[in-house]
Amino acid sequence: MGYQHQTLSLNLASLQRSAKVYNISQRSPNTAPRYQLTNLAVIKNAFNRRISNIQVLVQGKVIAILPDDLRGDRHQRFIIRLANLQTLLISHNIDIAPRVKDLKMGDSLYIYGEYEWNAKGGVIHWTHRDPKKQHIDGWIRKNNITYQQSMQKLKVS
Repeated sequence: MGYQHQTLSLNLASLQRSAKVYNISQRSPNTAPRYQLTNLAVIKNAFNRRISNIQVLVQGKVIAILPDDLRGDRHQRFIIRLANLQTLLISHNIDIAPRVKDLKMGDSLYIYGEYEWNAKGGVIHWTHRDPKKQHIDGWIRKNNITYQQSMQKLKVS
Protein backbone atom coordinates (compact mmCIF):
# COMPACT_ATOMS: atom_id res chain seq x y z
CA MET A 1 0.00 0.00 0.00
CA GLY A 2 1.41 3.38 -0.96
CA TYR A 3 1.04 6.67 0.80
CA GLN A 4 1.76 10.23 -0.03
CA HIS A 5 4.14 12.00 2.33
CA GLN A 6 3.57 15.70 2.89
CA THR A 7 6.42 17.97 3.84
CA LEU A 8 5.85 20.55 6.55
CA SER A 9 8.25 23.20 7.71
CA LEU A 10 7.77 24.62 11.16
CA ASN A 11 9.56 27.73 12.28
CA LEU A 12 10.06 27.82 16.05
CA ALA A 13 9.72 31.60 16.21
CA SER A 14 6.34 31.51 14.45
CA LEU A 15 5.20 28.72 16.78
CA GLN A 16 6.09 30.88 19.74
CA ARG A 17 4.27 33.93 18.34
CA SER A 18 1.12 32.02 17.40
CA ALA A 19 0.70 29.74 20.39
CA LYS A 20 1.30 29.27 24.06
CA VAL A 21 4.76 27.70 24.34
CA TYR A 22 6.12 26.13 27.51
CA ASN A 23 9.78 27.14 27.46
CA ILE A 24 12.03 29.98 28.50
CA SER A 25 14.04 30.95 25.45
CA GLN A 26 12.61 33.25 22.82
CA ARG A 27 14.81 32.93 19.75
CA SER A 28 14.89 35.75 17.26
CA PRO A 29 13.28 34.92 13.90
CA ASN A 30 16.58 34.96 12.05
CA THR A 31 18.12 32.31 14.35
CA ALA A 32 15.08 30.06 14.72
CA PRO A 33 15.67 26.50 13.54
CA ARG A 34 13.42 25.11 10.84
CA TYR A 35 11.80 21.73 11.25
CA GLN A 36 10.67 19.37 8.52
CA LEU A 37 8.63 16.20 8.88
CA THR A 38 10.83 13.13 8.77
CA ASN A 39 10.21 11.03 5.67
CA LEU A 40 8.18 8.05 6.87
CA ALA A 41 10.43 5.71 4.87
CA VAL A 42 13.30 6.73 7.20
CA ILE A 43 11.29 5.69 10.26
CA LYS A 44 10.12 2.45 8.61
CA ASN A 45 13.72 1.66 7.64
CA ALA A 46 14.89 2.35 11.20
CA PHE A 47 12.26 -0.10 12.46
CA ASN A 48 13.12 -2.79 9.89
CA ARG A 49 16.86 -2.50 10.59
CA ARG A 50 16.55 -2.04 14.37
CA ILE A 51 18.18 1.39 14.29
CA SER A 52 17.87 3.80 17.22
CA ASN A 53 18.95 7.31 18.24
CA ILE A 54 17.37 9.14 15.29
CA GLN A 55 16.01 12.66 15.80
CA VAL A 56 12.59 12.78 14.09
CA LEU A 57 9.59 15.03 13.56
CA VAL A 58 6.39 13.07 13.00
CA GLN A 59 2.70 13.77 12.72
CA GLY A 60 0.35 11.13 14.00
CA LYS A 61 -3.04 10.42 15.51
CA VAL A 62 -3.46 9.17 19.06
CA ILE A 63 -4.80 5.60 19.01
CA ALA A 64 -4.23 4.61 22.66
CA ILE A 65 -3.68 6.40 25.95
CA LEU A 66 -1.66 4.39 28.45
CA PRO A 67 -1.15 4.81 32.20
CA ASP A 68 1.74 7.06 33.19
CA ASP A 69 5.08 5.39 33.84
CA LEU A 70 5.86 6.37 37.43
CA ARG A 71 9.20 4.55 37.82
CA GLY A 72 12.02 7.11 38.04
CA ASP A 73 11.15 10.25 36.09
CA ARG A 74 7.42 10.27 35.40
CA HIS A 75 6.32 9.86 31.77
CA GLN A 76 2.99 10.42 30.07
CA ARG A 77 2.57 7.53 27.60
CA PHE A 78 0.41 7.13 24.54
CA ILE A 79 0.52 5.47 21.13
CA ILE A 80 0.21 7.27 17.80
CA ARG A 81 -0.34 5.95 14.30
CA LEU A 82 1.58 7.52 11.43
CA ALA A 83 0.22 7.97 7.90
CA ASN A 84 2.04 4.77 6.82
CA LEU A 85 0.16 2.89 9.61
CA GLN A 86 3.29 2.35 11.72
CA THR A 87 2.60 2.80 15.42
CA LEU A 88 4.91 4.51 17.91
CA LEU A 89 4.90 4.72 21.68
CA ILE A 90 5.40 8.29 22.87
CA SER A 91 7.11 8.59 26.25
CA HIS A 92 6.85 12.24 27.36
CA ASN A 93 8.75 13.22 30.52
CA ILE A 94 6.27 15.09 32.73
CA ASP A 95 8.88 15.85 35.39
CA ILE A 96 10.53 18.18 32.86
CA ALA A 97 7.70 19.19 30.51
CA PRO A 98 4.00 19.74 31.16
CA ARG A 99 1.58 16.93 30.48
CA VAL A 100 -0.17 17.18 27.09
CA LYS A 101 -3.54 18.52 28.25
CA ASP A 102 -6.88 16.93 27.39
CA LEU A 103 -5.28 14.23 25.26
CA LYS A 104 -7.94 12.17 23.49
CA MET A 105 -8.13 9.33 21.01
CA GLY A 106 -7.95 10.72 17.49
CA ASP A 107 -5.99 13.86 18.44
CA SER A 108 -3.49 14.88 15.79
CA LEU A 109 -0.03 15.72 17.17
CA TYR A 110 3.35 16.84 15.93
CA ILE A 111 6.15 15.23 17.91
CA TYR A 112 9.83 16.14 17.76
CA GLY A 113 12.06 13.73 19.67
CA GLU A 114 14.39 10.78 19.47
CA TYR A 115 13.29 7.50 17.85
CA GLU A 116 14.36 4.28 19.58
CA TRP A 117 13.67 0.88 18.08
CA ASN A 118 11.42 -1.65 19.79
CA ALA A 119 9.59 -4.70 18.45
CA LYS A 120 6.21 -2.94 18.41
CA GLY A 121 7.17 -0.09 16.06
CA GLY A 122 9.42 2.12 18.14
CA VAL A 123 9.42 4.72 20.89
CA ILE A 124 9.88 8.47 20.68
CA HIS A 125 11.27 10.12 23.78
CA TRP A 126 13.27 13.30 24.54
CA THR A 127 10.13 15.32 23.74
CA HIS A 128 11.24 18.14 26.03
CA ARG A 129 14.17 20.47 26.65
CA ASP A 130 17.28 18.88 28.09
CA PRO A 131 18.03 20.71 31.36
CA LYS A 132 21.68 19.60 31.10
CA LYS A 133 21.91 20.87 27.50
CA GLN A 134 23.54 17.63 26.29
CA HIS A 135 20.73 16.49 23.99
CA ILE A 136 18.68 18.07 21.23
CA ASP A 137 15.54 19.70 22.66
CA GLY A 138 12.28 18.06 21.65
CA TRP A 139 8.61 18.99 21.93
CA ILE A 140 5.00 17.93 21.35
CA ARG A 141 2.53 20.23 19.60
CA LYS A 142 -1.25 19.90 19.95
CA ASN A 143 -3.84 22.48 18.94
CA ASN A 144 -1.31 25.33 18.68
CA ILE A 145 0.21 24.56 22.08
CA THR A 146 3.81 23.36 22.25
CA TYR A 147 4.70 21.26 25.29
CA GLN A 148 8.43 21.49 25.96
CA GLN A 149 9.45 22.64 29.44
CA SER A 150 7.49 23.13 32.61
CA MET A 151 7.29 26.69 33.87
CA GLN A 152 7.74 25.39 37.44
CA LYS A 153 11.14 23.93 36.48
CA LEU A 154 12.49 27.18 35.04
CA LYS A 155 15.37 28.82 36.83
CA VAL A 156 15.88 32.49 36.12
CA SER A 157 19.41 33.71 36.66
